[in-house]
Amino acid sequence: MSTDAALKALAEPHRRAILRLVRDEPRSVSEIAEHFEITQQAVSLHLKVLREAGLVGVRRDGQRRLYLVDPDGMASLHEFFAELWPAGLARLKRAVESDR
Repeated sequence: MSTDAALKALAEPHRRAILRLVRDEPRSVSEIAEHFEITQQAVSLHLKVLREAGLVGVRRDGQRRLYLVDPDGMASLHEFFAELWPAGLARLKRAVESDR
C-alpha cells in the first residue's frame, strides 16, 4: 500500500464515509449504497479506489462480496501520522512555553 494512494483515496468525502460504514462490520455494495444518494455503480467505483489503496478488503459470503476495513492498510496510515505527531507536539510545546 502506498501512503500517497491512501491519502488520495481519503481526499474524497464519500470514500471517508464508506470507510466509516465498513469499519465496524462488513457490508455489501447494496448495503453501503443505501446510505448515500449516489448509484450503486458509483459506490463500487469508490470501493475499487479504497481497495487499490489498501484501505478496504473484500471477502465472499455466498453470492455476496462483503467489504471491510483492511487493518494492514490502516496500520500503515497510522504509522505515517504517528511519525508526524511528535514534531507537531514539540512545536506546540515551544509555542506555549514561549507565551509564558
